[in-house]
Amino acid sequence: MGKINIHNAKTNLSRLIEKAAKGEEVVISRAGEPVARLVPIKTAAARRRKGLLKKKIKIRPGFYKPLPEEVIAAFEGKPAK
Repeated sequence: MGKINIHNAKTNLSRLIEKAAKGEEVVISRAGEPVARLVPIKTAAARRRKGLLKKKIKIRPGFYKPLPEEVIAAFEGKPAK
């Protein structure tokens, strides 16, 4: 939309809010200098439901065993023994 002065912003606040809600950015100016920006608020992502993948993913018993020394050394950036 570009720049709009404070007086026009006060007069047309409802219309400017509608435009911002649709994704348009509105810059409010005083004496030709930008002083504020009206932008839409990003909505929060949908909340995740607990247990969504229950019984769909199986973790094998070996998953929790310690990693071999060579793999740990590689993660730490050390040369393998």
